[in-house]
Amino acid sequence: METSPTLTPAASARGQTPNADAVALSMPGISPHLDEEQLNRLRAYGTEHDVAEGAILLTPGESANAMLVVLDGEFEAVESYGRPDERSLARFGPMQFLGELGLLKGRRVTKTTIMRRKGRVLRIAVPALRTVMAQEPELSELLLRTFLLRHAFLLRLGAGLTLVGSPFDPNTRRLLEAFARHQMPMRWLNVETEPEAEALLCEAGVPTSDLPIVLVPGGSLLRNPSVAAVSEALGGAGPDTDTDGAACTCDLLIVGGGPGGLGAAVYGASEGLATALVDGGALGGQAGTSARIENYLGFPAGLSGAELTARAALQAEKFGARVVLATEAVSLSSARGVHTVALDDGHTVTARTVIIATGARYNRLTLERVSDFEGVSVFYAATQMEAQACSDGAVAVVGGANSAGQAALFLARTCREVHVIIRRSGLEDSMSRYLIDAISRHPRITVRPFTQVTRLLGAEQLEGVELTDSRAQRTETLPVCGLFVFIGASACTDWLGGQLSHDEHGFLHTGDAIPLAERDPGAPPPLLLETSRTGVFCVGDVRSGSVKRVATAIGEGAMAVRLVFDRIALPYVHVPATATAVPA
Repeated sequence: METSPTLTPAASARGQTPNADAVALSMPGISPHLDEEQLNRLRAYGTEHDVAEGAILLTPGESANAMLVVLDGEFEAVESYGRPDERSLARFGPMQFLGELGLLKGRRVTKTTIMRRKGRVLRIAVPALRTVMAQEPELSELLLRTFLLRHAFLLRLGAGLTLVGSPFDPNTRRLLEAFARHQMPMRWLNVETEPEAEALLCEAGVPTSDLPIVLVPGGSLLRNPSVAAVSEALGGAGPDTDTDGAACTCDLLIVGGGPGGLGAAVYGASEGLATALVDGGALGGQAGTSARIENYLGFPAGLSGAELTARAALQAEKFGARVVLATEAVSLSSARGVHTVALDDGHTVTARTVIIATGARYNRLTLERVSDFEGVSVFYAATQMEAQACSDGAVAVVGGANSAGQAALFLARTCREVHVIIRRSGLEDSMSRYLIDAISRHPRITVRPFTQVTRLLGAEQLEGVELTDSRAQRTETLPVCGLFVFIGASACTDWLGGQLSHDEHGFLHTGDAIPLAERDPGAPPPLLLETSRTGVFCVGDVRSGSVKRVATAIGEGAMAVRLVFDRIALPYVHVPATATAVPA
C-alpha cells in the first residue's frame, strides 16, 4: 500500500455525477427527525459538546467512532472537501443524526463533516451505539433502517472508493465484480473513455502499467489491490491472531456468511460458544443480493437481502461472534479433536467444531468472450450497483428460479425492458407463485420460453445477445446493455479437496446420507447435519438435498448449533488416516 495526497475525480464514469439532493428526495426516510422522547433516551448514551462554526467534525481516513446528533446548529457531509469538485451530500439540522452502516462495521470515515452553523451536538461512541441497538428496540429499528437507506444512497451516488482501470483488463473486471458483491460505494473511471481518468493518473503520477488503481478517501492509493487490501484500507476486520500468526482457537468456526452461516453465528454465540465466522465474499451470500424477499416469515411487506444480512450480522456481533470478511478458506485439516482451517491470507483458525455454510455459486455462461464483459455488462447478481450500470436500458435475465425472478422485478424499476430468458416452457416448475404473478403483471418484463443465449454481441461493451429458439430453431438479435445470469449452481467445496463425502455435483452428504464406506473409521454415527468428518457440520445450499430457501438455511444453522452441543457432549477424537481412530 502507498500513501499519496487525497485524490477524488470530478465525475462518475457511468455518466454525469448524480445530484445528491435529487437522489435524497427519491429516498424518503433517509434523514428522519427524532422526537423529544427519542432524543431524551439517546442522551443517556452520549455526551454533549459545543461546536464552533466551520469546525471539522469528521475527516476522511479517521476511524468512524461515534454517531452525531444535532441539538442546535447545522452540519454538512461533503465529498472532496476543499477541491474544485467538492460535492455536498447532505445537511443535518436539529433533531437529525449523522451515521451509516460503516459505523457498525468499524469502517473509516469517507466524507468530511463540517459545522456550517455553530451549535451543539450529542456524541454517541460506537460501543454505546451498539448498546442502543441491542437494548432500545424502537431506536434500533429507526437507526438501522436509516443506515441501510443511506448506504443505498451512497451506492447510487458512487460516493466512496474510486476505481480507475480499463474494461479490457481482467483485474479491473475482478474489482468491479467484487465491489458490487460487497456493496462498496464506488465510482469507476474508464481509462479508455474518460478524460478525468487520464487527468487523475497524471496528478497522482501513476503509469498505466500500474492499473487498476483504487483511491480510498483519506489518502490511500492502492495499485492492483486484492479485495482484502481494500477492505483493510477501509478499516475491515481481520482474524484475531496470536504472536506466531496462527489464529486463536474457538469453540465453533463457521465458514460462509450466507443465511445458514449467519443463523449459526447468532445461535452459537447466543448460547455461549466462542464463535467465529469467516467469508471470502460478502455477508448474505446469494440471498444478500436479493432486492426483495417477499415470503420470509414475519415480514408481510418483504425485506431486502441487504436488510436481512445487516440485521443478522448485528445480532451475531451483539452476542460476541467474531466476523471476518474478505478472507477465504483454502483448506481443512483435523487431528485429535481439533479442526484447522487455513485462510488465503496465511492465517489459520482452529476450532473444536466447524459448520460449513459456503453455499453455491451461479454457473458461468459458456460463451465466447463472456470474460470480456464480466463485471462490466455481464453480472451474476442484481444489486443497486449493477442496476445503475444499466439504468434506462434494456437487459436480459437468464434463469427461471426465484433469484432470477427477484432480479427481473428489481431491474424493471429502472430499466426500460427486462427479458427473462428460460429454456423451459414456463416458470411454474422453478419459481414461487408470488414472483410468477408479479412478473406476469409487469408491463416492462417479457418472458421468453424455449430460448437460450448463444452469442454475445458488441466490441468494447455489450450491445446485444443472440437468442436461439429451440422449438423453431431460429435465431434473433436482442439489443441489451446488460446480461444477468442466474443459472444452475455449483457447490463451493473446492477448498475441501474432496476430503468429505459428497454427491456427484460436489454438494456435501450429511447424516444418514453418508455412505458407510465414506465415514470416519471407528467414529460414532454422524448426527443429522454432520458430514463424514466427525465434528464438522454442513448447512444451507452447500448441503446435498437441501431446500434452497432462506428460511430453511437459517433453520439449519440454528439446528446445527444444537447438534454441536450434542457432539461436544459425545466427543470423538479424529486422527489422520495413518493412525488408528480412538474414542476421546
